[in-house]
Amino acid sequence: MEPFVKLNAVAVPLDQPNVDTDQIIPARFLGRPRSEQVKGMFHDVRHDASGALRSDYVLNAKAYAGAQILVADENFGCGSSRENAVTVMIDNGFRAFIAPSFGDIFFNNCFQNGVLPIRLPTPRVESLRRQLVEQPGAMVTVDLQSQTVTGPDGQVDGFEVDGFRRDCLLKGVDEISLTLSHEDEIGAYERQHSNELSWIG
Repeated sequence: MEPFVKLNAVAVPLDQPNVDTDQIIPARFLGRPRSEQVKGMFHDVRHDASGALRSDYVLNAKAYAGAQILVADENFGCGSSRENAVTVMIDNGFRAFIAPSFGDIFFNNCFQNGVLPIRLPTPRVESLRRQLVEQPGAMVTVDLQSQTVTGPDGQVDGFEVDGFRRDCLLKGVDEISLTLSHEDEIGAYERQHSNELSWIG
C-alpha cells in the first residue's frame, strides 16, 4: 500500500445521508475483475436511464475532476460488508473520506486498504460541503501526521485515529504485511517451539 502522510487535493461534496455500499458499487459489478469494477462507482446515480452521464450529478462535474477527497454526509458507506465499495473508490482516485459518521464495516475496510476515513462534527462537515459547492475545485488538506484537516476557509480541525491504524497508514502497511515483517522472528519461534515439543507425536 502507498503510505498516507499528507494529502492536499481537490475535494468533492456529496450532500446525501445514508449512502450505502450498493449505491457506491451496484452488486452486478462485484463479480468482475477489479479493473472492470472502476466504472461501477456510483454507476446508477451517475447515469440516466439511457446510460449517459448525468450533467447534474456532482461526481460528473468537471470542476471536481481528479478529486481525491470526498466530503460526505452522515452514515456514509452503510449497508452490506462489500470491501469493493472501498476499493472502487480507491481505483477512482480517492484517498480520504470526511463525514460525521460511517458504516462500521466500510470504516474498517478503509484502513485495510490504505485510505483514511475521518469523522468530524456535523456542523463542520456541513460547512465544508457548503464551501466546496460555492468554490468548485477548492482544495482540502488532510495531514495524518498532525491529525488535522484544513478546509478551503483555512480553518484547521483536529481528528483522532487509533494509534495502531495511524502507524500502519503512515508506513503503508496492512495487518498482514506488518505480521510478515516479523517473519524471521516468527520462524525462529516456530523452530524453537517444535524442538521443545518434539516429544509430542
